[in-house]
Amino acid sequence: MSQSVAHPAQARRLRLTLIAAMVAACWHGAAAADTADTTGAAAMSATTPAAAVVIISATPLPGATVPRQHVPSNLQTMGSALLDDTAYTNVPDLLNRRLGSVVIHDIQGNPFQSDVSYRGFTASPLLGTPQGLSVYVDGVRLNQPFGDVVSWDLIPRAAIASATLIPGSNPLFGLNTLGGALALQTKDGRDHAGTAIQAQVGRYGRRTVELEHGGHDAQGWHWFVTGTGFRERGWRDDSPTRVGQLFGKLGWADAATEAALTVALADARLNGNGLQEQRMLQRDYRSVYTRPDQTSNRSILLNLSASHRLTDTLQLSGNAYYRRIRTSTYNGDLNDDALDQSVYQPSAAERAALAAAGYTGFPASGATAANTPFPYWRCIANVLRQDEPAEKCNGLINRTASTQRQYGFSGQLAAQARTGTWRHRLVAGGAYDASRADFQQTTQFGYVTPDRTIHPVDFYADGTETGDDGVPVDNRVDLAGRTRTWSLYAADTIGVTERLHVTLSGRYNRTAVHNRDRITPGGGSGSLDGDHRYSRFNPAVGATWQLSPYATWYGGYSEGSRTPTAVELGCADPANPCKLPNAMAGDPPLRQVVTRTWETGLRGKAGQADWHAGLFRAANTDDILFVADDAAGFGYFRNFGKTRRQGLELGVGGVIGDSGTLSYSASYTWLDARFRSGELVNGAANSSKDANGNIAIRPGDRMPLVPSHIFKAGVDWQATPAWKLGLAMQAVSRSTARGNENGQHQPDGKYFMGAGHAAGHAVFDLDTRYQVTPRLGVFAHVGNLFGKRYATAAQLGATGFTANGNFIARPYAAQGDNATLTSSTFYGPGAPRMIRVGLRYEFGK
Repeated sequence: MSQSVAHPAQARRLRLTLIAAMVAACWHGAAAADTADTTGAAAMSATTPAAAVVIISATPLPGATVPRQHVPSNLQTMGSALLDDTAYTNVPDLLNRRLGSVVIHDIQGNPFQSDVSYRGFTASPLLGTPQGLSVYVDGVRLNQPFGDVVSWDLIPRAAIASATLIPGSNPLFGLNTLGGALALQTKDGRDHAGTAIQAQVGRYGRRTVELEHGGHDAQGWHWFVTGTGFRERGWRDDSPTRVGQLFGKLGWADAATEAALTVALADARLNGNGLQEQRMLQRDYRSVYTRPDQTSNRSILLNLSASHRLTDTLQLSGNAYYRRIRTSTYNGDLNDDALDQSVYQPSAAERAALAAAGYTGFPASGATAANTPFPYWRCIANVLRQDEPAEKCNGLINRTASTQRQYGFSGQLAAQARTGTWRHRLVAGGAYDASRADFQQTTQFGYVTPDRTIHPVDFYADGTETGDDGVPVDNRVDLAGRTRTWSLYAADTIGVTERLHVTLSGRYNRTAVHNRDRITPGGGSGSLDGDHRYSRFNPAVGATWQLSPYATWYGGYSEGSRTPTAVELGCADPANPCKLPNAMAGDPPLRQVVTRTWETGLRGKAGQADWHAGLFRAANTDDILFVADDAAGFGYFRNFGKTRRQGLELGVGGVIGDSGTLSYSASYTWLDARFRSGELVNGAANSSKDANGNIAIRPGDRMPLVPSHIFKAGVDWQATPAWKLGLAMQAVSRSTARGNENGQHQPDGKYFMGAGHAAGHAVFDLDTRYQVTPRLGVFAHVGNLFGKRYATAAQLGATGFTANGNFIARPYAAQGDNATLTSSTFYGPGAPRMIRVGLRYEFGK
């Protein structure tokens, strides 16, 4: 059984103090509800212009609202005007271009499979990535139970009405809210009535069609439906993508009650060809390392939500949901166990087996790397002999299939109240979330063909005589994982004076994770069976002080936590490293991650400009990291002592001139993300590795894939009432490659290639729109306007190919060295210049 780790006495006393204060505030506030401000206007500062008041939801569920100026953090919001912008294809692209402190990593090379990083915390669709952001749609948590991953292709962008990025470890947004939470609200027929169709075509075969319809009637019924079809062949080799999304909402409302049922369907087939070795990338920017790399997702989400205003000051709301996701992958990878083997010339016994099976054309002698750039005869022969295909086959086909079912419900009570001169916005609620994940994996041997496709042979890594140094290889997984989480939460935003507001909040989570191994049941060595329980109360406290009508100070402290997922608990044994998302091995248990965040800053208004300036620091304890052995993904999960992310954020935006024809925005982030504990991890592709292939991470070393500087700027010009033109720029500084966590890698041009980091870059986008008639608009978008070649991610790893793209095993055998491999830097290349044009026609809007 796993339990949360005891924390220092100081932190424990702080949590107890916050609990007591919060309970007292909620108790006295509820007792005085009959004296509450019935209009809610008293919660606003008397000196704040009414037009500047923006109301947001304080929790994932609607109903617990609070004016934005009373939130003790630098949250960012986007409304329909931005979310409907035709320049953005998907949610990651939108977040990357429009929100400060956000960058994306194109590790998979597919527009729907990006890693979204905010302040150095990540939401990713890839198993093995440390997840630190939670994502909600209409109060439903979208982080999947098997690995906390987020599949962006399953989120219907065309249905999103508003988006709020909440920074820090806000406990009200539940587990996995370490660095922030993204809360999305969908459209309905009341605010989005009418019908519209939009179509666009673009470079590399991109085609997108969107249709939406919404409406309402006098009886209180409202409805909204939207569908999206996306196709492209992709700018990289063998990288087509197909995404279909359908979203519908049916609701009813009167003066006191609202209810809505939403249905979201998605069907996607994604080809993400991953990182590419730097020499091969220089030779052909569109090339891929190995293929195929296919992911298929199908999902359905049902969500029933309702709210009822009991009195003018008391509102009850809740939801119940069900979600099912079916995912399958088919990935061709190099078999790194073959890189130091003699895979070229078949032996006499192997030639006899080939001849007996009817094969001809195999070499009798003299096959070498020089004359056989893509060997396969020894692979086939060892399959026939059932001898050593694990060493002689240089390719692998990894297949996975998973079915995840999530369901749950939540409810909350929101109130406005008074205690003396203090005004309260109270919320208290609870939630239950459950899931079951069934995961299967198999590995089939194969060999690499000249176009770097993995051709499978009829042999599997299933524990039979597959021979890896005489040891049978079994990469099968058949795992059932169940997770249940109970949560209770409460918050109170207290108007101490017209200008001073204090927020107290907290959430208690109790999670149980049960893993059952269908291949090796019963526990013990090699079994994935395990029962783990975690519990923790996470508090938060913050305040805002309106210094003047044009400037407000904010500050706060919060704690968040994340429990280990089934996949992490199933791959935590350093003696049995895994290849994600493939083989797993149980034990030892992992501790839950805890993040403590401090944030303070100023925000305000100067003329027609809104501005902010803030500082933040987030300290993690017991981070769960996937310690990778190489680019192929072998490794295991472990708790890593301490990490810290801190930084400075600046932003400004507004309009120029009374006419508002010119609008602008700019943001800058200085981000310092470092390890705060020393660890010894595998660094076999790092030039500074020791004799055992390890590197030492020292306190103060920078965390990988986190740039120090992020700058974004944009300007929109309404040239005429019908014509609008926009230009945007994003610039990021260099970031350390994975595998170079100690920052000591130095290329020598022979054994070690590449710089060990991704270089800084700046990318410009141009878009324009012309309203031909009140109903018909045409638009165009040019992404990466100047065709910049850049990388969004980097990783060190051994390479199995030469600079000209030929496979190579034992690259230094001619020098008498049969063991040393060539290591290189692999990059996630950014998309080249992308051009799209389209039109939108609206009916009855």
